[in-house]
Amino acid sequence: MDQLALIIGLLLATVVAVGIGDRLRLPFPVLMLILAASLTFIPGFPEMSISPELILPIFLPPLLFATAQRSSWAVFRVRWRTLLMLAVALVVVSTAVVAGAAWLLIPGIGIPAAIALGAMVAPPDPVAVESIAGRVHMPRRLITVLQSEGLFNDAAAIVIFQAAVAATVSGTQFSPDVALQFVLGAAVAVAVGIGMGWLTSLITRLVQSMVARSAVTLVVPFAAYILAEEVHASGVIAVVVTALEIQRHARPQDAAERVTRSAFWDVVELLVTGLAFGLVGLEVRQVVRDEGDGIVGMIGNAVVVCVLVFAVRFAWMAMMSGLARTRDSLRPTSAKEVLILTWCGMRGLATLALALALPLTVADGSPFPARSQLIVIACAVLLATLVLPGLTLPWLMRALKASGDGSEERDAARVLARRAQEAAIAALKANELMKELPPEKVALVKEKMTRLHAELLDGSIRNESVGELRQRGRELAIAVQTIALDAARQEVVAARNEPGMDPEVADRVLRQLDLRTMIMPE
Repeated sequence: MDQLALIIGLLLATVVAVGIGDRLRLPFPVLMLILAASLTFIPGFPEMSISPELILPIFLPPLLFATAQRSSWAVFRVRWRTLLMLAVALVVVSTAVVAGAAWLLIPGIGIPAAIALGAMVAPPDPVAVESIAGRVHMPRRLITVLQSEGLFNDAAAIVIFQAAVAATVSGTQFSPDVALQFVLGAAVAVAVGIGMGWLTSLITRLVQSMVARSAVTLVVPFAAYILAEEVHASGVIAVVVTALEIQRHARPQDAAERVTRSAFWDVVELLVTGLAFGLVGLEVRQVVRDEGDGIVGMIGNAVVVCVLVFAVRFAWMAMMSGLARTRDSLRPTSAKEVLILTWCGMRGLATLALALALPLTVADGSPFPARSQLIVIACAVLLATLVLPGLTLPWLMRALKASGDGSEERDAARVLARRAQEAAIAALKANELMKELPPEKVALVKEKMTRLHAELLDGSIRNESVGELRQRGRELAIAVQTIALDAARQEVVAARNEPGMDPEVADRVLRQLDLRTMIMPE
């Protein structure tokens, strides 16, 4: 009962943290982590214990799924070079550098255990990045780089970690076959994701209840993750591919379902993020308490690793900035962007979960090499890369004058809204129904189409009451709702999958179309 009360308390604290964060312009995940860690100092505060092997399966699927829904296959087709450079190559380089430092600094650790530490602290957390970067008006292009990196880097880190731990436990050398394992696991995971995406689309077409169709998307991420892990593939990649496939199979006519599902996932993402970072705070404090005074002697090594993590990311971003730019790349273009992307390399759930998943002993019964020190270092990196940048990123963006003004998004939305308007007008002109309407109704339709472009851009639907919109739209329901808006939605859905199109801009315009449809009579 104590643990249930603690979970409910953390969920309520999430709502409060969001309100405080909005007022102070601070990321609420960081506030939740600090709050939860502070609560454990209260005498008699209940302890929260979650099995390490359950942390990733419980929290990663819904959070990855929520983030991946804001992307598309077109994004990855265009940005695959950047994705490989950040999500795979940077993880490998970070792992190697940290492992080398740990092998030199920690007596008797051994190369496999050192590699395990490197894999723990290598992958930035997409959840932390998404929650923090989006609140400081960061330019959309940089957020896209961070999102693309965060969706796949956990997969590379987890494969390296598992191979390193297995080598440590068995007493063998770290095998270079890990690269082959990653490729095979990724291929199987993609197949699982495509299959789950197809199955989800089939279910949503067979099930009549709109609520049930939205609810199935909550089950699917867990099913994809567990199925992929059972066949020794990457659950992370399976979840991301599932989300992308569901978006690819989206039908323009499912307006009501998209609005319901969007609101549903906004709530799920907020509560799960708050709960996850609250539990991270509780676990970090528990680690500190368990180590006691012994943690003082580990601080030096932890500081060295934290500095290396920042330094490697900065050097890698600077190197990418100096490379020749190509059409399908999203590399940093200036020292300002290099610094911002370095500061946004925030660690989170994956780092903590992998640290807590370290076994207590090896095959011969002896303790796992330097296990306590590895956990302390991993938690130090988590705190240094999450709390420090999270609290200072707004100041950094102002100091560098790097906050975006939204002009790129507005320009993209303007072009897409114009395309939607033209598609709607073309559909009406080609339809026999327009020829049968009396002149006064044709005039109303033309007036409606003139307003459509502005409504899609500025969201003016929110400035009018539903009753007023119903009254004005009743005479045009058949002509506009079933013909024009359907054509406009088809145009936006098709544009979402075009190379170079920002999926979030397309989703924003699509939501305006969906809301416009929902308030009109059938």
